[in-house]
Amino acid sequence: MGKKSRKSTADVIAKRKARAASAAFVARPFEGIPFEADLVCFKELVPAATATAKLNEEHGGTEITFASLLPGGAQAMHRQDGVVFAGMQTPFSSSDPSRDVAAAILQAQDAEPAAIVNATTNPGEGPRLQDILDLEAPFSVTVREGFDYWIAPGQAEGEEAEQLAEALEQANARVNPTEKLVSASGAYWTRMGEKVFVRWARTEDEEAVVDALARLHAAGENTFGGAGRFLGTFRAHGITVPVWELDADSQPDDAEERLAAFAKDFDAALAKTTPLSAQERSARAGVASRQLTIR
Repeated sequence: MGKKSRKSTADVIAKRKARAASAAFVARPFEGIPFEADLVCFKELVPAATATAKLNEEHGGTEITFASLLPGGAQAMHRQDGVVFAGMQTPFSSSDPSRDVAAAILQAQDAEPAAIVNATTNPGEGPRLQDILDLEAPFSVTVREGFDYWIAPGQAEGEEAEQLAEALEQANARVNPTEKLVSASGAYWTRMGEKVFVRWARTEDEEAVVDALARLHAAGENTFGGAGRFLGTFRAHGITVPVWELDADSQPDDAEERLAAFAKDFDAALAKTTPLSAQERSARAGVASRQLTIR
């Protein structure tokens, strides 16, 4: 076999491997991104929020804005004023949401203002978010009362603007009050009807998180500093999100104060490596039975 044939065969094999990799299910798509917990919360739990991030120099070094939801569940948007948005909540995705979002960002970046990039189940073999983001740049989250960020300041009036405003009004009516807690990363307070919850996304190994919850539960300390009742955990995109219900009149500042103290107890439980006691194993079974996987 000649050199040209060997090279051609190697190219074909490489392309097949790339296609297989792009189609493979990724259990933890945002792993390795410093703000992984917030991305998962944007995608599954937070109704209305934005966060600024930055592309690496290879991909332009420009600032982009992540959003929980874009008009029509779009994957990305090049707003009329030039701001590029990446949407996390879409009606469907491929087997690797990180590749989905990255492909849409790059497409929106090259598109004309007012362009929308819809979600797809086949983003191709391109880079993932881990490949295009400046992972050292800050990820500054702003939780919002609604989706006013869909419309650029001073956006021209017209039929399209009127349609967007109508969609905006409908979407805003469904937003539950939510606040990002700053005493620990990945924690959000939310009010749903008459109930108040704290959902705290943890990026440690799932088994370690469940063990820590079991240790706290067995000791009667899995109560969010005495202010809440442990409900269970979500399993979302490879990480675990414990949930506590707080008193109905609890406010974000109340939860913030409790979280600061409870985080120390949680981290101490995570750090323990001794085998679980009989009581802790029993508690663990209860914790594990209250897991819900978000797909």
